[in-house]
Amino acid sequence: MPGPLRKLLVANRGEIAVRVIRAARELGIATVSVYSDADADSLAVRLANEAMPIGPARAAKSYLDASAILGAAARSGADAIHPGYGFLSENAAFAQAVEAAGLVFVGPTPETIRLMGNKSLARDTAQKAGVPTVPGSVGVVDTVDQAGAVAASIGYPVMIKAAAGGGGRGIRVAATEAELVQQMALAQTEARAAFGDGSVYLERFIRRARHVEVQVLGDGTDVIHCYERECSLQRRRQKILEEAPSPALTADLRERLCTSAVSLARSVRYRSAGTLEYLYDDESHEFFFIEMNTRIQVEHPLTEMITGVDLVREMIQIAGGKPLRLKQSDIAIRGAAIECRINAEDPAKDFFPSPGKVTAITLPGGPGVRVDSMLFAGYTIPPYYDSLLAKLVVHAEDRPAAIARMKRALGELRIEGPKTTRDLHLALMNEPQFRAAEFDTNWLEAWLGQRSG
Repeated sequence: MPGPLRKLLVANRGEIAVRVIRAARELGIATVSVYSDADADSLAVRLANEAMPIGPARAAKSYLDASAILGAAARSGADAIHPGYGFLSENAAFAQAVEAAGLVFVGPTPETIRLMGNKSLARDTAQKAGVPTVPGSVGVVDTVDQAGAVAASIGYPVMIKAAAGGGGRGIRVAATEAELVQQMALAQTEARAAFGDGSVYLERFIRRARHVEVQVLGDGTDVIHCYERECSLQRRRQKILEEAPSPALTADLRERLCTSAVSLARSVRYRSAGTLEYLYDDESHEFFFIEMNTRIQVEHPLTEMITGVDLVREMIQIAGGKPLRLKQSDIAIRGAAIECRINAEDPAKDFFPSPGKVTAITLPGGPGVRVDSMLFAGYTIPPYYDSLLAKLVVHAEDRPAAIARMKRALGELRIEGPKTTRDLHLALMNEPQFRAAEFDTNWLEAWLGQRSG
């Protein structure tokens, strides 16, 4: 059992690196920031106790280079590594290498990452735990004939999904047998290129689906949930805006959904923070488990705002060997929260990336407003990484009040230099269907198409 952590290396960049450094500092833990050549002047580097270079700007040569990160940990004397999200955060081999080096991995065990990181295996695990899953294939399908037989049994349309997938890649929809032949080949090729694994499986396609996810915390023995988040507003399967709790769920549905998430996490003896993602069928009022993210999520601040639980702090303490300090009875929903992802993209030009220098910045404040960001005046946004600049999060007594607060906060936000998605979020706050919570996972793209048309 590991003891209290003394020095934590943050194997990430941007706003999540800043977030982890701040949590560690409050716990009295020294921090090490690793950085690529493009991030030498980043806020994470400025805030950490130490900073160590790990390679060129390209992520493959720096943030995805496990040996470079482990080397930095050895040189700095760090006794633990927090992977943040993205990059190596759900890489079982990296987690194993961290433990083999005698360090603490702030996250689940390598075995859990391996099991739950494969969508097909995770689906089978969920079924064994009695958690509902979308009707589909039992494991992966290798041939078109196998896929056709599954599709015939569950009915068209079907989704073809990469077993090792993530981030919306390796997913195709087929409405007929002819489309299945074509789309399966494309999905396998895309999956092989993106993940090095062309395995795919099939699921029933839900026409009016909402994306709802449940936050869990576990210590390897006990597991609790911190309720759910609504993540249906997506563009090309990438989340744009999230909120908590989900406005679609009744109290009974919420209880059943969160209980199922705890059952599944307990069945794998989950340790650390994790998120179980579900599709909620707006027509049948059923929910189905689709995958688990064995890491902290981008949108974790929503849960922190409505429950008062510091998830990153809990992750670090659990990794240091402490049992869960919270019981399920300690967790309650207080009010509503909304998160807008402020990206360096130009919505008027099909979300074209907009890196470059931030010449001036004004961040909003006041009651119930939080900004997680790595920005400062004079910072140059590199073109090599994700376009996320800031997460603007608000909390209020209910959803209408949270929308009003977000409108006010967005109005105060000023980022001069790059193009951003701020005005898009302002438009969403005024959209009647958003305000009425009448949307699904396809709604945002249709809305964007109407605006551009």
